[in-house]
Amino acid sequence: MSFTRRSALLASGLGLLSPGAFAKAKPASSPVRQPTEKHLSALNALIVDVMKKTGVPGMSVAVVAPDLVLYLKGFGVRRTDAADRVDPDTVFQLASLSKPLSTTVVAGLVGDGVVSWDQPIVRSLADFAMSDPWVTRDITLRDMFCHRSGLPDHAGDLVEDIGYGRDEIIRRLRFIKPDTSFRTHYAYNNVGFSAAAFAAANAAGKSWEDISEERLYRPLGMASASSRHADFVAQKNRVFGHVRRNGKWVVGEQRNPDPQAPAGGASASARDMATWVRLQLGRGALDSREIFKPEALAETHFPHIATGPAHEPMRAPTFYGLGWDIDYGGPARMRWSHSGAFSLGASTCVYVMPAERFGIVVLSNSAPVGAPETICRSFLDLVLTGKIERDWLALFGEAFAKMAAPTYGLDADYAKPLAIAPALGSRSTYVGDYRNALYGPIGVVETAKGLSLNLGPAPTSYPLHHYSGDIFTFQPPGENAAGLSPVRFSRSGDEKATSVIIDYFNANGQGVFVRG
Repeated sequence: MSFTRRSALLASGLGLLSPGAFAKAKPASSPVRQPTEKHLSALNALIVDVMKKTGVPGMSVAVVAPDLVLYLKGFGVRRTDAADRVDPDTVFQLASLSKPLSTTVVAGLVGDGVVSWDQPIVRSLADFAMSDPWVTRDITLRDMFCHRSGLPDHAGDLVEDIGYGRDEIIRRLRFIKPDTSFRTHYAYNNVGFSAAAFAAANAAGKSWEDISEERLYRPLGMASASSRHADFVAQKNRVFGHVRRNGKWVVGEQRNPDPQAPAGGASASARDMATWVRLQLGRGALDSREIFKPEALAETHFPHIATGPAHEPMRAPTFYGLGWDIDYGGPARMRWSHSGAFSLGASTCVYVMPAERFGIVVLSNSAPVGAPETICRSFLDLVLTGKIERDWLALFGEAFAKMAAPTYGLDADYAKPLAIAPALGSRSTYVGDYRNALYGPIGVVETAKGLSLNLGPAPTSYPLHHYSGDIFTFQPPGENAAGLSPVRFSRSGDEKATSVIIDYFNANGQGVFVRG
C-alpha cells in the first residue's frame, strides 16, 4: 500500500493505539472526566511550548462543553512580516476540517426532508459520472461522504492544481480508474466528497456556498464563517498561510480551495468553531434550541467503513463516519475527530468526546507539522489520564514529514542532471501536442530558452530541464506539488516522441499522454 496523506495520520496515532493501550484504558465504569481549571492552565502552557518548538506563526484554540465555552484564546501573529496578533475572532482556512462542517450542512437538509443520505448523486448532479455505469447509477451521498467509492486516495486533486474549475473537475471523475471495488474499501477522496455535497445543494435549489450559509453558519451565529474563498480574503482579521523555507516560516502562495469547497474550502474563527462543536455535543441543539434533527446529525457520527489495518486485530479499531474520523480509543471511549491540512499554509484539528461532553478545536496558519494534532491529543491525555502519555509532536511531526515528501520521481536525484553525455534527440523530436482523458491536453513547445511544458485549460508554461536521454524534469504547481517531476518521452530511433509519462500525474497509472 502506498503511503498516503490519510495513512500518514492514521498510522501516526490519530486514532490507532498500540496493543498495550487496551490494558491502560480505563474501563467503561470509570467516572466521566471533564476539563478543569488545572487542565486549561496546562493547555495554555502546552500551546506556548508547541509553538516555540515548531515556530508555527499563529494559532487560535477553543475548548467547549455543551452549554458554554471553557477556553478561547489566540496566540502569535496572523503573518510573520507584520505585527497583527491572532485573537479568538481571527479567521483561518479550515482545509479538510471543512468536511464535518459540510456533512453537518447536509444533515440539516436530510432532517428537512430535502435529500436522504442514500440518495444517488446522479439524481441531482446531472453531469456526474463514474467510470462504471452501474456505480454511476447507484453511488449515494453516504458512499462519497465516507470515502467508499472505489476511487483512489486523493485522485482528482491534481486536476484542480493545474487550473481546471469546479464543474470540469467533477465531470472528469468519469475518467478516473477505480482502485478498489465499490463499497469495499476506504480511500480518502476530496473530489468525490465535493460532488456529493454539490448534489445535495442542487437538490435544495441553492449553491453550496449559499446553502452552507443558510443552513449552518447563520442559524448558529457563526458570524465569520463562510465557504467562499472571496469572503475569507475580504476578512480584515484573517491569517495568511505560511510555508517553511530555509528554516523560517514565510507567507507563501495562498490557496484558493473553491473548486472543492465542501472538502476543504470553509473558513472560520475559533469562536465560530466553538459554537459548531457545542452543536455536535448537543446532538443538533444549541442553547436548548433544536437546529438539526438529532437522528439526521447522528448518522454523521456512526462508523460507516473501517479505516484501520485489518491485519492488525490487536490495534484499536478506526472508522470513518460521514465527514468524521471515528475511533473508540479503548473500551467505551468514543472520539469524533478530523484534521485539515494545506501544504500551502493551513493546519487544523478538532476532537469531540461525546461521552465526556467536551471538545477541542485548534486552528493554525502554517503548513502541517503536527502542531494542532499534538495540542489536541496532549490535552485529551491530560483530561482523561492526568498526564501526557507520549511525545505526540515527534509522532505527528514524523507523519507529516512523510506526507510532505514527494511520491514521484524517487529513483534518482532529478535536481542534478547526469554528468554523462546524454543520448538526446533534437528539440523537434519532443515538440507537439499530447492528450490524456483525465488531465486534458498538454503541449511541448520550443522557446528561446529551451523546451517548455504547457498545462491546464488556459495553458500555463513550465520550463523543461533536460536530465538524461529522453528524460526531462519540471516543477509541478499547486497544493500537492513537492519536488521536481520526471517527464519521460517514448520514441524509437530518430522518430518523434509518441508519448510521454509525467511521473507527477502517474500515481494511479494515469499519467501517460499520447501524441495526437
